[in-house]
Formats: sequence, structure tokens, C-alpha cells
Amino acid sequence: MSKTQQKLLALFVVIVSLQTPAVLAQSATEPEASNRITSVASQLANTVTSSVVDGTESLINNAMQLIGVRYRWGGNTPQSGLDCSGFVRYVFNDTFGFLLPRKSAQMSQVGLEIRKDELRPGDLVFFNTMRHAFSHVGIYVGDNKFIHAPSKGKSIRVDDMTKAYWEKRYNGARRMEGFDAMTEQQRQQLLLDYQERIEKSGRL
Repeated sequence: MSKTQQKLLALFVVIVSLQTPAVLAQSATEPEASNRITSVASQLANTVTSSVVDGTESLINNAMQLIGVRYRWGGNTPQSGLDCSGFVRYVFNDTFGFLLPRKSAQMSQVGLEIRKDELRPGDLVFFNTMRHAFSHVGIYVGDNKFIHAPSKGKSIRVDDMTKAYWEKRYNGARRMEGFDAMTEQQRQQLLLDYQERIEKSGRL
């Protein structure tokens, strides 16, 4: 659970604890107070969900801003160049303020393991590109696309996971805490927004 979600949950607990005595004091024929609590809970739930959606959008936007940054083995910043895990680590730290492990194989042990048909924007996707499992990592952006730092001599870009090279090297995916709170409608809207940005920028 993110810090924002924790704060909102704590606020919800305080509000409920303050209003519950008043509700108990009223008769069963006066449901207004109960409705108010339900409304507050609903509003807080919507705020938490919105914060998750905003976080996912920010993550992908931050990643997209790095398209064109050159690949550099062991690189940790856009200025020096980034390798695949350095790129993912930088984007998550820049967006959420926490550091993932440095190596892609270590990242493959973080978060929740998910199936390919469960992929959502913001998930980490892993590939075997160096003859050992989880040797490459990128960020899934929707529509079978992922953004990553490919290899020496190339730069950060978006690739299609359905292409033969990536499909036969796919190792699995992990979801960082919080992204699973998105609804299907929100995920679809995020994907539509992403596709519109791609069409306007002409990067794919």
C-alpha cells in the first residue's frame, strides 16, 4: 500500500470513528447519518483509486519522456545513459520515490507474479536475452507493447511483445503494489490515452 493510500485509509478510520457514536444515538428510522458515512467511504475509495490511476499514468509518462536516451551498460541516469534495469529503476524511483533492486533478475522476485493475460500498464515484463532467465526487463504500456532500454548502440524505445524475437524470449511479469487496484474501465481509458499520445507523436 502506497503512502497516499495509507494516509487516506487512516483518514477514513478517523472519520468513521468520529461519526459512529452519532449514528448509534439516532433511531433506526433516521438513516441520514449512515448514508453520510457511506458517502464519505465512497468518496475516499474513489480518491484512493484515482491516486493509483494517476500514479500509473505518471509512471508511463515518465518512462515515455526517456524515449531516445542512449543505452549504457550499468547506467543509472538519463544523463549518463541507462541499461534495462537502470531505466526501470530510475522511472519507479522518479515516480514513486522508492528503489527497486538493481538487476533485472532481482526485480523478478519483487511484487506479485502475474500471467501474461493479466498484464496491465505499469507491470514489469521480463525476457531471456542473454541465455539466462530474467536477463532483460521493461515496463508494460498496454496493447502488447513495452518500453525498455534494448542493448548497446540503441536507445530507449517501445517494442511489440508479439514479435517473434520477444515472444519466444518472454519469461514472465510482476506487478508492483497498487496497480491491481485499477478497474477495467480505468485501464482501458489509460490505454486509449496512451495510444492517442503515440499517434500524435508518431513514435510507433
